[in-house]
Amino acid sequence: MQVRILWAVVGGFLVGVFARSFLQFGWWTIVFVGLCGVFTLAVAFAARMEKEKVIVAATLLCAIAAGAARMHAGILEGDPALDVWLGEKVVIEGVVADEPDERENGVRVPVHVLSVASTTVDRNMRVLVIAPLHAPIAYGDRVRATGTLRLPEAFDSGTGRQFNYPAYLAKDGIGYELAFAQIKKTGEGPRNPLKTFAIYIKNKYLEGLGNALAEPEAGLAGGITAGDKRALGSELNRTFRTVGLIHIVVLSGYNIMIVIYGIEKVLWWTRQWIRSLIGIIVAMLFALMTGLASSSVRAAAMAVIATTGKTTGRIYMVERALGVVAFLMVLWNPYVLAFDPSFQLSFLATLGLIFISPLFAVRLGWMTERLGLRETAAATLGTQTAVLPLLLYQNGMLSIYSLPTNLLALAAVPYAMLLAFIAGVIGLFAGPLAPIIGFPAYVLLWYITAVAKFFASLPFSAVAIPAFSALWLFAIYALLVVGYVFTQKKAAKP
Repeated sequence: MQVRILWAVVGGFLVGVFARSFLQFGWWTIVFVGLCGVFTLAVAFAARMEKEKVIVAATLLCAIAAGAARMHAGILEGDPALDVWLGEKVVIEGVVADEPDERENGVRVPVHVLSVASTTVDRNMRVLVIAPLHAPIAYGDRVRATGTLRLPEAFDSGTGRQFNYPAYLAKDGIGYELAFAQIKKTGEGPRNPLKTFAIYIKNKYLEGLGNALAEPEAGLAGGITAGDKRALGSELNRTFRTVGLIHIVVLSGYNIMIVIYGIEKVLWWTRQWIRSLIGIIVAMLFALMTGLASSSVRAAAMAVIATTGKTTGRIYMVERALGVVAFLMVLWNPYVLAFDPSFQLSFLATLGLIFISPLFAVRLGWMTERLGLRETAAATLGTQTAVLPLLLYQNGMLSIYSLPTNLLALAAVPYAMLLAFIAGVIGLFAGPLAPIIGFPAYVLLWYITAVAKFFASLPFSAVAIPAFSALWLFAIYALLVVGYVFTQKKAAKP
């Protein structure tokens, strides 16, 4: 019964958050659903009904109400002090709230607004300042920015799909943009010491990579080891997307999991708890190297859960841990459930590793285990099966050669990550010898890039899928669940 109540709490809460993310209803509806749960429980006790099922149902209703209440309370609303300046050129003052995000065409700086046009802003609001490249701004700086204030707008992401950009920014507390802006530092603002230290470690590491590796290999190394958002260039970025390899460019739970698996193979002679402990430390180290970015912290948590499930074989315990982690993440920031693709893909990929990959592994006995090829194939098939429907719904690009590309490239990823890490650390002190130390990493990174370019050059490397309804997406995942349950029941029969 305790397990059913746990899933009623987790599932109901997520359903409530998701429903309120898209449906417009207020506190009266939320309170009504919650009271229905309480009333159901009261009637069950009064009528001496079968209590277990009724308690679970009542808990589910209360959890749905709680999830809807969390999303309703967390909806980002506009600020009147900023609204009056929409469409106008204005001066804002504030503090840089996170590490600036450098792109090919500019830098995006999230600023916690303190004042606009010399008028104090009391509400906790952030503005995304879009400034020219190489603006000398860092996390925690007090800044003054001048530009055109506007609301973020949804845009067409291709083949008739709309990306809800305002909601995507809202998950970071950003409700406005300051376009065509000029920004300058005016002083020092408050900083989180741990985040400041993490960003410093990350930047020094990226500096070492720059000393040891040439571009675009240095950018790829920064992406797979530290989640660095530096662009690889539009052409190479498009190549990785075409062949379904873009997931390795940005640090993910899958990347971290691959490294942990590699470490476990090297330390095969040690006890299981030692290998698991080292894996957890490695995941925390990667999160620190990214500057404690929320996506990377989430990826580290997902990687630890997936690895624990694989090494212990206790899937039923790990699935509960995954549910609790998802619950806590959404409780902290309800926007991530419906509007953060990285959360959705990380969650589904972890589910694929835990549940689907073992189904493929037992059917790949004919494949060699050398270089971890069988394990890589099973993990790739499991994660690709889990995330493919969502990817097709989001961007409509079906990568025909995704499987062979991933098999060939991912075999080199753990070694590339290890050698790149060594190159980044030693590159800070090696001086002219840094490129020599980084050469082994360079070779593997060049190989990964060459594999992607080769398959992208083949005919029909990717097929565009027309936009389809979210109902079809849910139907596909429902079929996957039914198929998994059927397979498990079939395997359980003597």
